[in-house]
Amino acid sequence: MQNGTDLYALDIDGASFVKACGGPCTEGCVTLARIGADAWALGDSKRPGVEPLRFTTEELAVAGIDPARFGLNV
Repeated sequence: MQNGTDLYALDIDGASFVKACGGPCTEGCVTLARIGADAWALGDSKRPGVEPLRFTTEELAVAGIDPARFGLNV
């Protein structure tokens, strides 16, 4: 949580997920969507029934994930 925001309280209905694979993946299993000013949802297209995990921009950066690499505005 950053600034007291509960990332899991944010509504992700209607979030636009994009493929966020790091290599020559044809299945596009990792998906990423912006869900707030400093919030992201990371999902798995192979498991559509599983709730996406949620992260701040800072947490993604620490993990080496740059949303801009996948066409998302940071």
